Amino acid sequence: MELSPHVINSVIHPTAAFLADLAPVAGSSGCTGDDGTAAPIPWETSQLNPKNRINSLAPLESPLWRIDGCTSIDVFIPELSTQTTLVRDLLELDRAFHTKDRVRLSRLAISMHILRRLQTWTKSFSDPERYLNSLPFGSRIIFRDLSLDIEQIEIVVAQTHSLEVYQFSVPQLQAAWGPDTILPPCIDISDVRIIEQIHDSTSLVSINGKLWILKALTSFPKYLYHELKLLLAMKPHPNIISRPAHLVTKRIIFGSKRSVLGFTLEYHHHGTLRDIVPLLGPSGSSTLSEQFKWAIQITSALRHYRETMGTFYPDLRLDNIVLSATRDAIMVDFEQRGVWCEFAAPEVNCIEYIRILATASDDDIPAGVKQRYADRMEQLLPGFELLLERQQYTNPPGGYNVSWLSLSPREQEAAEVYMLARVLWCIFEGVSAPQKATIWVSYRWESPLQFPEYRRTPPPVQRLIDQCTKGRRATLDSKIVRQDSRLALRESPDPTQSHPEAVHRTARDWWRHEISWAEDYLEARDRMKKSGEWNDNPYGRPGLDEVLERLHVMKSDLGIP
Repeated sequence: MELSPHVINSVIHPTAAFLADLAPVAGSSGCTGDDGTAAPIPWETSQLNPKNRINSLAPLESPLWRIDGCTSIDVFIPELSTQTTLVRDLLELDRAFHTKDRVRLSRLAISMHILRRLQTWTKSFSDPERYLNSLPFGSRIIFRDLSLDIEQIEIVVAQTHSLEVYQFSVPQLQAAWGPDTILPPCIDISDVRIIEQIHDSTSLVSINGKLWILKALTSFPKYLYHELKLLLAMKPHPNIISRPAHLVTKRIIFGSKRSVLGFTLEYHHHGTLRDIVPLLGPSGSSTLSEQFKWAIQITSALRHYRETMGTFYPDLRLDNIVLSATRDAIMVDFEQRGVWCEFAAPEVNCIEYIRILATASDDDIPAGVKQRYADRMEQLLPGFELLLERQQYTNPPGGYNVSWLSLSPREQEAAEVYMLARVLWCIFEGVSAPQKATIWVSYRWESPLQFPEYRRTPPPVQRLIDQCTKGRRATLDSKIVRQDSRLALRESPDPTQSHPEAVHRTARDWWRHEISWAEDYLEARDRMKKSGEWNDNPYGRPGLDEVLERLHVMKSDLGIP
């Protein structure tokens, strides 16, 4: 089964449990015969046909544009599943679906194709810089189609005037947070020079010759303002990103309001542990001393955040930990949006399944099923729907992560400990993520191990990790794996020949079992809460204080300075 946005609802999300049959994907017919072998390809769609050849995918000599990542929303292309097999193959669209980092993405055929079309489109303007600067912040360049002939690709620009309505000015933020909140100085977006977009919400920028990280969102600014509030209220800690240095503003086109587009943070040039750890582990460059240092620093920072802010950190993974110039671990990303199910604790996942089903599109699951889960979610967190749907920032005290908000503080800490243990496993084993091949995201260095396999982790740390991940459950990749840019059955004799129907059927059965477990868990939780029997740490995981203390003891017992 090819990877595309289509598989999110049919395989990756719990909505798969309610899809009786797999809808045919456009462009997929004619690829294989009934026995799974390759079927003859008609001349009309053959790559040998001259009309189906791409003029060039070579790098441009003087490019006017650059691809920094495929989570950016600056340029939109048609959904992958609507493209023919020919276009998907020639432009490497399936590979683009799971490739996020700039290095690998920039080498893909689709990136070269996009850049070439943007080059000709930009040159069609008499003053392209003036035109692009006149657009509202967050405007989208949309490719209406993906013809192999770049001149046949129609481009339209969607101007996001509606986004400006939801952006706050400095006085609005000050009024929302009160006079005790000291806001950073403002700087106009015209004085910020973009160097590189690192992620969909973070860019490397230069201000007066100094490098900074710019955090900005071109949709849902409420998450940006929530993170900004947390960072400004947070008490300093050496292993948590420092206070924002600037508010980046822009005068909106309609009216005189100067809206806050983002904020700047200290730049740590070494990057994230996600990319650093897998390089250090196999080479032996990372010592036990340094691994224990990072483990203690992250645990200390997590405990400090919980104790001083009284809230949760649901985003703990190596992607959100950077390395400072002194090789210290620094926690970043405080939007509180959460992580994928592969990273989260099972008690968080069971509520997240309900949330996904409650907010699914009417086309994804039957309306009656959706309403049933919406009612269940309302029991867990009254008012959840309004919290999620409201675009305007309303300064909610706990943020917008309804799954975590449905948990008690002790349950939240137990879930944080679960994620922390998975991070410790990655650090001591020298891998990017707990999965060998995460289904919808690929890493530059894929893990050779699957959690909780151990090769390098000292036995005392193994025991701690096992205790911190009590209650863990098998994830979807126990049944379905990503092989390059395809989904396949793990137990198939020849996974490359896994039929889409078989993959979907396996995912559907797995999700039905998982949703049934989630409902049973929540029902037991409700019943025991009413009777006073519920333990907010049902799996008996250690707390953050105990984890930190045990790390210090283990380090000392192993004779590590």
